[in-house]
Amino acid sequence: MTAETETTQSTGSCCTPTGSCHDGATDVRIDQTDGITTVYQVEGMTCGHCEGSIAEEISGIAGVTSVAAVAATGLVTVTSKAPLAEDAVRAAVDEAGYELLGPAA
Repeated sequence: MTAETETTQSTGSCCTPTGSCHDGATDVRIDQTDGITTVYQVEGMTCGHCEGSIAEEISGIAGVTSVAAVAATGLVTVTSKAPLAEDAVRAAVDEAGYELLGPAA
């Protein structure tokens, strides 16, 4: 199976505590298969660079097929082949420098 990766992210850090430097979502697709989709609430995203950092870390979890992070809402949508352990998602978000609040309500 071949993996296809698409990412949209800026180079270098552009995050500021006062606002966003990019609009929209960063979407990382590893392959185009259907799976289980879970939406998480993440605290601290302010821009496209933040979205890209989170998407990159979560996409490294085994079984993840796509990640879409939206700074404006703080929501991260993850599709995976099987259910993911929340601890694994939390560790990836922590590694990116943000806080996973849990599944979105």
